[in-house]
Amino acid sequence: MLRKVFLSCMAMSVCMPLAMIGVANAQAPAKLTAAQIIEKNVSAKGGLEAWRAVQTISFTGKMEAGGKQNTELPLQLQLKRPHKSRMELEFQGTAVQVYDGTNGWKLRPFLGRDTVEPYSPEELKSASLESELDGPLVDYAAKGTQVELEGVEKVEDHDTYKLKLTMKGEQARHLWIDAETFLEAKIEGIPSRMDGKMHPVEIYYRDYRSVDGLMIPYVRETVVLGLRQPSKHKISIETVAVNPKLEDSVFAKPSPQLQAQAKAESK
Repeated sequence: MLRKVFLSCMAMSVCMPLAMIGVANAQAPAKLTAAQIIEKNVSAKGGLEAWRAVQTISFTGKMEAGGKQNTELPLQLQLKRPHKSRMELEFQGTAVQVYDGTNGWKLRPFLGRDTVEPYSPEELKSASLESELDGPLVDYAAKGTQVELEGVEKVEDHDTYKLKLTMKGEQARHLWIDAETFLEAKIEGIPSRMDGKMHPVEIYYRDYRSVDGLMIPYVRETVVLGLRQPSKHKISIETVAVNPKLEDSVFAKPSPQLQAQAKAESK
């Protein structure tokens, strides 16, 4: 927890010059309420009405697969309200993860699996807890989320406001808002099962750029904690399209043709 510095001139100490006091105060994060932080965050991201107008958004980019060669895998992510998502990853064929807002499917030829599999109950729960395409704070009250300010912390040498989000079903996660830009710096991800155990996850957002007036992070790094060596996966965005035409069929169970293609590629 960041310790706040309080400046005072006491009888038995030497007073700090007024100019230095001004500098120190300028560097300290402002004392804001959770509601004020949320208002500034939504404004910094492009504004409430601008995000309400976004019905679909798509991204292309690369995912770092790690390893000695640090391979970069082509990736496409498509999102649509309410809560639909589709991700395709080119790795020994086309791997697909699809969620239609209720049900989910996956196709993983890189594991030698050439048939479409349904999400497990754990995967369905994780998908249902993921934020809508506009993030967790836009229209948070309408989403049934309660927000509390828990203090100020450093995230990658930046002062941030630490918020506790309690969503429907009483699930809680934390979100860190940069105290200078008011953009998301980090969020507590959905715990990941590895080595037979659940591990905490942190997701970092970096390199924000303006796309049609919306601030979009072009780098997203997911870190799985609690391992001998933290597992890290970084996604670097190359293109962003706001409100592309995406039919609901895009988010349906992958087609037999794609399944047949995966079977052919796995041979």
